[in-house]
Amino acid sequence: MNLDKVFFQNLMKDLFSDPCEVKYWDGDVVNYGGGAAQFRIKFKEPLSKSEMISDPSLAFGEGYMQRKIDIEGNIQQVIESLFNNQDSFLHQKNKFVKLVNIFSNNIRKSKENIQYHYDIGNDFYRLWLDETMTYSCAYFKSPEDSLTLAQKNKVDHILRKLNLQSGQTLLDIGCGWGELILNAAKTYQVKALGITLSSEQYSRVLERIQEESLQELVEVQLIDYRELKNRTFDRIVSVGMIEHVGKENIKEYFSTVQVLLNKGGASLLHSITGYEEGGTNSWINKYIFPGGYIPVIQELVNHIAENSFYLIDLESMREHYTRTLEHWAENFEKSLALIQTMKDETFIRMWRLYLCSCAASFHCGNLDLHQLLFTKGVNNLWPMTRQNIYS
Repeated sequence: MNLDKVFFQNLMKDLFSDPCEVKYWDGDVVNYGGGAAQFRIKFKEPLSKSEMISDPSLAFGEGYMQRKIDIEGNIQQVIESLFNNQDSFLHQKNKFVKLVNIFSNNIRKSKENIQYHYDIGNDFYRLWLDETMTYSCAYFKSPEDSLTLAQKNKVDHILRKLNLQSGQTLLDIGCGWGELILNAAKTYQVKALGITLSSEQYSRVLERIQEESLQELVEVQLIDYRELKNRTFDRIVSVGMIEHVGKENIKEYFSTVQVLLNKGGASLLHSITGYEEGGTNSWINKYIFPGGYIPVIQELVNHIAENSFYLIDLESMREHYTRTLEHWAENFEKSLALIQTMKDETFIRMWRLYLCSCAASFHCGNLDLHQLLFTKGVNNLWPMTRQNIYS
């Protein structure tokens, strides 16, 4: 009796919510779920049983990266089929399914983690991001919106929420490639500072400031937000950054914003969120975002209240992120010939799995994306409706 074969046959029969076909390493082909197979899983060799039991996410992810298994069909659909099967062992609340709570990120470690992901190279990101080089959830006013238009929509949506006024000061914590601070300066004539830990992003923002002759209004620093001293701002924004600070540093993030924000000022936090115990997928933590931590929504709201901030707006943009990731995945595949000249097959399979699995996570509701807007103290001059955002 082939124990590996028996183990995986028992595992696969209850794993997916859709009919599928599995081809094993010995050539045997089995249909699971009845009906026409929606996709095919091909085992070129058995994966470690102990690794599958202790950490299935890491075992499957590494198996795909190392070409021990292949997927024929839409990878996002396959992962959604995993998530949607509530009866599989992946959904059992026991020791076999785990999230990884991450260590504290000090300033040095935070810089290392950010550079691991964001300093892969601007040339790589340019191939599959939109022309604004925005690497966060877009905002689709219409299903027909292009990715570039949706990213411009997102920046406009955030700036409108912040109710910016000419002459105000704006801090962008984790400014990416600078799209938000540059637009804030051009559209609202505010003085904007962007900070980042990515040297690649820092260099490009400097170039863009020069190219658009915005030296009087925009500056960028290669610095950790905790190192920013003796300055305060009327508005503070952070888009897709707090997920990198680590669980133990979320409290420090909010207390730092409390110090940096002027009284009556406003801050907008744009963050991936969860609904159950916070953490990060172990495969994502090892290969994509080391040191990452996805906060649960109530965690963020509690920190806002504990710092005497007033929460004035909360919006979910979950399906916007699904669509954003689908655009990125499509662009990635369209650019595959060029990416293959830059990266090896293991990296390509890793990145493909990352984009598709994240799209599946948002579409299935495992993850959400929230924008939280809050003020420092009472601000009775703030607009009483959302008309300023949508007009």
